[in-house]
Amino acid sequence: MYIHVKVTPGARKESMEETKPSYFKIVVKEKAENNAANRRVVELLEKHFKTKNVRIINGHQSPSKLIFID
Repeated sequence: MYIHVKVTPGARKESMEETKPSYFKIVVKEKAENNAANRRVVELLEKHFKTKNVRIINGHQSPSKLIFID
């Protein structure tokens, strides 16, 4: 399954919201340095979908990401 994610790094409070089917808005505390925000996004999605197979396909350095969940 593919989903689209809009990420906002460096916030005070984390949140995850599904705006439309397969479209998520995720806010994380980690900054967009040393891949920290991407790792936290993957952790949150693994917890939400109860799987360990979450990969960022496109948008590693962009706020908009395409993610594959197996």
